[in-house]
Amino acid sequence: MCSGGPVGSDGLDDVAALVAERNRVDALLARRVRAAELSQAPERDGLKSMPSCLRGHCRLPAAAAGRLVTAGRVLEHLPALAEAHDAGLVSADQVAVVARAVTPQRLAAAAAQGVDLAVIDAVFTGVAVEGEHADLGAVVRHYLADLDPDGPEPDPTEGRSLVLAKHADGSLGGRFHLDAVGGEKVQTALESIVQADRPAGDERTRAQRLGDAFVQCPDTALAAGSLPTLRGHKPHVAVVIDLGDLADPATATGAGRMGFGATVSAARARWLACDATVSRVVMGPDGAPLDLGREQRLADRYLRRAVELRDGGCVFTGCDAPTHWCDVHHLIHWLDGGETSLANSALLCERHHTKVHHGSRVERQPDGRWRTWRPDGTEIRTGAGLRPAA
Repeated sequence: MCSGGPVGSDGLDDVAALVAERNRVDALLARRVRAAELSQAPERDGLKSMPSCLRGHCRLPAAAAGRLVTAGRVLEHLPALAEAHDAGLVSADQVAVVARAVTPQRLAAAAAQGVDLAVIDAVFTGVAVEGEHADLGAVVRHYLADLDPDGPEPDPTEGRSLVLAKHADGSLGGRFHLDAVGGEKVQTALESIVQADRPAGDERTRAQRLGDAFVQCPDTALAAGSLPTLRGHKPHVAVVIDLGDLADPATATGAGRMGFGATVSAARARWLACDATVSRVVMGPDGAPLDLGREQRLADRYLRRAVELRDGGCVFTGCDAPTHWCDVHHLIHWLDGGETSLANSALLCERHHTKVHHGSRVERQPDGRWRTWRPDGTEIRTGAGLRPAA
């Protein structure tokens, strides 16, 4: 191990050694993730896939979980690259670059054309070990072009993607990729809003105007009421805030909680309430809703609202499904005498609702926390292996 003090060329030897060590650890982790995926290990904890397991149990962000699972699959197909990664000579970022060449569709195309994957593996590995990072990307692009120089017109929807990432302050970032036609549609819609909203003295940058137009598109669609329903109800922007904070003129940072988990100030909540329906929900000392307001006669609808408010999403341990993916589950089955009430309800996504009806069990503790047990009676716990080394 490196001592931590500057040695060699101003500590650069330490840096190189640590990068190599990280590469070796990344390789080992990718292989273990792939082994767990092949053994269907996530299924034991009621999870659908390795990415969901890495998000829920290891607390990785979605993008990092996806890259790790993909790396394990890549190493399985390219043994020379895997060996170099094991040795610390190739990084996880380089493996991610090569991943484009070994998707199931491209592996099938290579096999159909008689491509010797071992030769391609050797070329990729040689460039990864000896060349610059950008060189590897160029070689992969060249290989993909040769693999399908003039193939059939691709399905434009296959290449479309949108990845959203919520930051610690509740703001949203992300990345997207669209085909030429899809991109043209998005640009046309945004430009129509940008050009229609150019008041005198507007000092916004082009990027700011596009950002405002990007928000205006869903705002218009939500207001029109033409979007598909979510769990039987029209989609709407929801914010939960204490009555005192709503009435108090102070800014009260972080006083409101929105449907997807972001927090906003009381001032922003009041701004939203100017053009919204405000529903009253009276809470008891344990945080459970006691009174659902004048609209109590709509019991089914407002019971669901109460459960969403209390649970905030799927309560199955390790699951991060939002409320609109979820069903309201009877903890004691209705056929067994269970009441349709808040105390007998839990919010579960469709997958985990099925799991609970096939032997798994969820239970709300007196302090409001939810716990989950497997059919064999053992408890599912997140982060159990994330402990400091002894």
